[in-house]
Amino acid sequence: MKIRVLHCIETIASGGVEQTILTLIKGLNKERFSHRIICTWAGGPVAEALKNEGVEIFQVGSFKHPFEFSKYKFVLSQISEYKPYILHGAVFEGMCMAAVGSFFGRTPVTILEETSDPQNRSRLANLLLRFLSKQADVVQAISVNVGNYLKVNAGIKAEKIRVITNGIQFPIANNYSEILSLRDHYSIKEDYFVVGFVGRLHDDHKRVSDLIKAISLIDHEKIKLLIVGDGNDKEHLIKIVNNLKLKKKVLFVGFQANTQVYFNLMNVLVVPSSREGFGLVAVEGMIQKLPVIGTKVGGLQDIIKDGETGFLVPPFSPESIAGKIQLLIDQPDLRKTMGEKGKRRAIENFTAERYCREVENLYHDLLKKKSVVL
Repeated sequence: MKIRVLHCIETIASGGVEQTILTLIKGLNKERFSHRIICTWAGGPVAEALKNEGVEIFQVGSFKHPFEFSKYKFVLSQISEYKPYILHGAVFEGMCMAAVGSFFGRTPVTILEETSDPQNRSRLANLLLRFLSKQADVVQAISVNVGNYLKVNAGIKAEKIRVITNGIQFPIANNYSEILSLRDHYSIKEDYFVVGFVGRLHDDHKRVSDLIKAISLIDHEKIKLLIVGDGNDKEHLIKIVNNLKLKKKVLFVGFQANTQVYFNLMNVLVVPSSREGFGLVAVEGMIQKLPVIGTKVGGLQDIIKDGETGFLVPPFSPESIAGKIQLLIDQPDLRKTMGEKGKRRAIENFTAERYCREVENLYHDLLKKKSVVL
């Protein structure tokens, strides 16, 4: 008999949470596990990839507030029909759905997964999370820093918290003809120094504006900033580029389903976020032998070894970002050494296989503890 897992999350778009769920579903044995997802909204290539894995996705619509009982009524109808052994909720809305669904639906195992870096979460929200956690068998944290937050700010007992860091699939071999084609298309010559960003253009979170301002502080004729991603703040960021007279130095290439080839155009990856639960993109850059400059927030502090695989800088500091970029421009041997150490660290610590194995072990341990007979 298969272990049925019902995942509850917020949206399925192109973010790290849904990418990680896709990695998990691909990595777990299909003869032993089946999966279903409840979310607020789903669309795009990740949703299609999940459907291609045979996963049914049910959308409940956006929450107006955490106590919207019509949403929980739908969750309970799914529990009654699907009869999951495990409820796995991620993101605040997903944790709410999983905890309430477990309480009323009497699901054997409940896991709540904190996937964000909730620095600005209100005291009331932390109290609600502490209350929800009482219904969980485990509260999973995606980084050591997030785990510490759950203990200190949300008041969740240490013995209930399990840290499982995310992992990524190894990329396929590089297509050098495609790399050359993109260099030609975007007029990026081999002797250019390319600073990269990959992610959503939501500036309150990802702070691409700080990176653009950092580029304006660097005196280098052949520097390029390659921005891979799309989002609501694109026009705002283009205005900043124009105001700083950087139009010839900054390239917006939009959302790309396959980001691997774009990493291969870069000399350094920058993750300038104001907050970050984990920071999967930093690992993706490390796998491609890129030194990574990241802000000293959330899970980025667990990924980047400061001074070894890249640099950690204060958030909201274009000057600090510019200084580290300049250092890597001036010291190509340092770039090479950091890139090699970063790849080795990614392989040793952040593979999809390791992540899936740890989650599978958690599932089995909790089912055994609850004496669930399959």
